[in-house]
Amino acid sequence: MTPLDFPLAQALQLGHLDAHGQHALVRSGELSPRELTAAAVVRARHLDPALGALCHADFDGALARAEAVDREAPMAGVPWLPKDSLRYPGMPTRGGSRSRSNVLANDASLFVQRFDASGLVAIGKSTMPEFGLMGSTEPLLGPVTRNPWSLAHSPGGSSGGAGAALAAGIVPLAHGSDGAGSIRIPASACGVVGLKPGRGATVPVRGRHAIEDLIVADSLMSRSVRDTAWAFATAHPRADVDLAGLARAPRRLRIGVVAESLPGLAPDPAVAAVLDDTVRLCASLGHHVEATAYPLPGRDIWQALYTLWSRLGLDAVELAEAQGGERFAADALEPWTHGLAHYHRTHCGVAELEQAYAMLAALPPAFHAFHQRYDVVLTPTLRTPPPRLGELAPDRDFEALMPAMFHWISYTPLQNLAGTPAISLPLGHAGALPVGVQFAADSGQEPLLLQLAAELEQAAPWRDRWPALSVATALKETR
Repeated sequence: MTPLDFPLAQALQLGHLDAHGQHALVRSGELSPRELTAAAVVRARHLDPALGALCHADFDGALARAEAVDREAPMAGVPWLPKDSLRYPGMPTRGGSRSRSNVLANDASLFVQRFDASGLVAIGKSTMPEFGLMGSTEPLLGPVTRNPWSLAHSPGGSSGGAGAALAAGIVPLAHGSDGAGSIRIPASACGVVGLKPGRGATVPVRGRHAIEDLIVADSLMSRSVRDTAWAFATAHPRADVDLAGLARAPRRLRIGVVAESLPGLAPDPAVAAVLDDTVRLCASLGHHVEATAYPLPGRDIWQALYTLWSRLGLDAVELAEAQGGERFAADALEPWTHGLAHYHRTHCGVAELEQAYAMLAALPPAFHAFHQRYDVVLTPTLRTPPPRLGELAPDRDFEALMPAMFHWISYTPLQNLAGTPAISLPLGHAGALPVGVQFAADSGQEPLLLQLAAELEQAAPWRDRWPALSVATALKETR
């Protein structure tokens, strides 16, 4: 059976299932790994032209990989999307940038090897903004990715293609990388589950980098907590992570609530309402919930973020200049990347770098002490619902774009700087748009977050909520 022969209605129906549900059909013999992959190809061809979640399609390669999958593998035939920043054999790695070539990768990190060995089948690559430096997925390289809940709005970023593809039901698993919220931002904007593991909780993903090693974490995003828990365990450096324990109900927790973001900004009223609803939900489940504050001054933490994030922009410019010269870098890189580099050159000297690294050292012990009082801290994931496309476009005036971007994402970077885990859960809406809430915990407490997430998923299920552009709405149109 070719993908074109796979019935559209059946492919859309399969898209309603999470990864565990799809693999159960292979385990029972109802579908082959190739058929499961072919169904994802049909969904991608049907839904992605309007969505723009894939920057690279490798459908023929996916079908060949599915043929070779070990049927006894734990997720044999389940389709997934690596992000454009993740090197995957036989696919280009452009990082959302016009400065990168279409040369195909021929190697794979241990992270990729783990998921390949599990039987997952990559069908292409998901979109991202240039080098993951923006909170919306509107790269000048293209395509602009649209939010399946409202095509006029952003899906977030930098793992925006992953969030959009999951929300629409194209695939049940998609890779996200998170340096300042890039898993949790699109998870909130698209209404899916996004776990950022803590520092050191994932096998190697990329080459070594002095900043990225400390603040960036990788995982697979999904629509269900059990899929997210499986992906976390699969990519963990220890092979003995207890999956059954991740699904166990947690003890009653002490939950601290922080309503204001790091720079002291209040959430949008619609976001505040979702936060209040979540507080009531947690209390109704028997958890102790009370208002609290961050253990260190938010504005000092905020300055460290500006220093480190702008340094990543400067690194990108200097690398492009070394590869192709100043003219090449000027033409190939986006205004946002150049703006970050200019900001770093003009505002960040040795003293600012020293302050930033001192903050990276101070945050883990400060939060360890904080979590002796609170098991979990609850905040909004984002300050407002998803913005309209164009508001965070990389060619917008930098002086206006910088506060617009950082204020929107001002709840998520803290856990990157502290190296602690956090998860965004789709527990609310503002009109037609999803609003996520974030739970964060101490280093090594990903199992606790996943246990709490599973309990909340059962208490306030989101499985049957589908966006306007999705397998659910498309299936209705075929009938």
